[in-house]
Amino acid sequence: MIDSQWAPYFYIYGLGSIVFFGGLFIAWRAGAIQSKKIVYLLLGGLALYATGHALMQGVGSPGEAMVTGKAVGPKFIGTWQDALVVIVYFVVIIGIGSYFSRFTRSSSDFFFGGRRFKGWLVAMSCVATTIGSYSFLKYSAVAFKFGFSSTMTYLNDWFWMPLWMLVWLPIIYYGRIRSVPEYFERRFGRNARNIATVILLVFLLGYISINFFTLGKAINTLAGWPVFWSAAIAAAVTSMYVAMGGQTSVIMTDLAQAGLLLFVGIGLFIAGVYHLGGLEAFWNGFPETHRQGLAALNTPASFHTMGIFWQDAMAGGIAFYFINQGVMMRFMSARNVQEGRKAIALVVLLVMPLAALSVSGAGWIGTAMVKDGMIDPMVDPDRIFIVVAQVLSMPGVFGLIMAALVAALMSTVDTLVTACSAVIVNDVYRPYFNTDGDDKKDLRVARIATVGSSATALLLVPAFQKFDTIFEAHAAFVAAVVPPMAVALIVGIVWRRYSQKAAVATMLGGSLAIAISIFFPHVIDVFAQGSEMGGEGFKAHKYMRAFYGLSISGLIALISGFVFRQEDLKESILVAGPEHLAKAAFKGSTPKESGKALTLKLVIVDEVLLEGGGDGDEVIVHLHEDDLQNLGAEIGDLVSIAAPGFWHGGLRSVHGKIASAQGDKAGELHFPKELERYAGFDKCDEVIVTLEL
Repeated sequence: MIDSQWAPYFYIYGLGSIVFFGGLFIAWRAGAIQSKKIVYLLLGGLALYATGHALMQGVGSPGEAMVTGKAVGPKFIGTWQDALVVIVYFVVIIGIGSYFSRFTRSSSDFFFGGRRFKGWLVAMSCVATTIGSYSFLKYSAVAFKFGFSSTMTYLNDWFWMPLWMLVWLPIIYYGRIRSVPEYFERRFGRNARNIATVILLVFLLGYISINFFTLGKAINTLAGWPVFWSAAIAAAVTSMYVAMGGQTSVIMTDLAQAGLLLFVGIGLFIAGVYHLGGLEAFWNGFPETHRQGLAALNTPASFHTMGIFWQDAMAGGIAFYFINQGVMMRFMSARNVQEGRKAIALVVLLVMPLAALSVSGAGWIGTAMVKDGMIDPMVDPDRIFIVVAQVLSMPGVFGLIMAALVAALMSTVDTLVTACSAVIVNDVYRPYFNTDGDDKKDLRVARIATVGSSATALLLVPAFQKFDTIFEAHAAFVAAVVPPMAVALIVGIVWRRYSQKAAVATMLGGSLAIAISIFFPHVIDVFAQGSEMGGEGFKAHKYMRAFYGLSISGLIALISGFVFRQEDLKESILVAGPEHLAKAAFKGSTPKESGKALTLKLVIVDEVLLEGGGDGDEVIVHLHEDDLQNLGAEIGDLVSIAAPGFWHGGLRSVHGKIASAQGDKAGELHFPKELERYAGFDKCDEVIVTLEL
């Protein structure tokens, strides 16, 4: 029998490895592996996480959660200086978002930022997306009660990376997929798209609402303002800059906020260690039962490894990386698939560990402070971050920390609000109300939908106030909404004979099964693997409902998949397959991949054509015949045109399609005048032209 200390470790890495190597095998069988380097990267990442968790699991012993209460002292603890810092922060972020709205010229730019950003910029902007306002409060609470195991949900995403990097990213990028429901229509038909649209909108609106609720609680603690109206102010500010600039404003404001989030979160932990008397004092004051990297296998009902694995690593992993329209759009804004892969590797191997430390540090410090008598042991866990911050900071500095909470909310919500707007435009407005494809109408509706999504999510805030903690509210929500759509998507990208009827049956049947479990939660008992219910109705089996939903949906997918099998989708780029086929479909001809680059001087011309009537991202350019030859390119090839230097991360760049070899002389690139301002270029600028495909 496995020792209880190591049972969680073997449970996670036993089942997780099946997902990991299963994805790698599927990619190999489909011919989707183009390089051994990416295989080495994937295997190295798995080994890194497995080794890290093994080391963490060996330094402590299983134990009970810290007993906590609701005593927090005064109603609110902020000063006027703190409130002023938060207000100034709001103004600065609106200014940044407004400035970068100049780089938005079409609905494609609004949603995908012109698909031009470098991997490092995408990854760093994801810091702010992965750290929501709920993250500081939610994970600090778990860290306070359970210790280092609070990092589990940030350190279990690598299992899905083979399938994501090798299969899903090429599908959505080369297929120019604008939304997840659009994929469902192209793969399964209109009915599947409609069902996916409803599920995705429910998921996004609920996710936004949780963030609004969390920030409302934080501002209430700072200034004493009512929770709902505090959330309403944040919703108004976020909607303002997102509506103006779309994805480019989101990425650039998130980049600015990422530094603040990491600085405050990690800085607070370092300040706490210093306040306690150093690392040795912190370690001695930290209970041995809190030192393991994984929680107990299936107890207590409020937090256990088994539940976190199924709710977060499995259902949540698919939700975040495959289904979350906001995250999908973030990686679709990358310059190419290679930059997207660099970005995801940086996110999971670097950003996620830093984020885990940032959001959990205050909770760990709070635990040690309780032992030293600095904090009331009956403090409300959901407010431990704020209480620790108040102990460690002075007026004004505390306001900066509260501004980080504001940053966390805005940086997550701006992504989700943009995503919600994308679904409304791409999957509701365009197919049914804008059949003539007028891009200006799409852009106008996108901005209106941004405000409407925020308002709707705000009205859902009271529903999440019923849970004991923010962590449990978020877990229960993901487990109840995601599994049916998650199963249909994953099966759809790996099984070529999986049909429209099977996909519809999976989503409807799985959703019905989950609805039944909310009213009759005991149906989950057989799937609970010894864990307790931990409540009634929606609160019952808040984690293991994910396993129940995935299992029932998976069974429906398997049965219906064989009953309603379709013909094999040979040569389809919508399922796992060779990447060169997807590249050819993306380009419209045989792709090239020399990666060769030339430095050319811009010549601004009057041509304004956009390839694809607004749906594509390539501008028409002209090169001299000698430059074509030196570049190893032909007419019709795709190139990237970027200002020199890495610092702009692709902001000062654009995709181009070579239209002719009619340049006046070698060393010049003819570039459309209409897009001069959009790309940040000036006449006679030197630019780097790189052959892409």
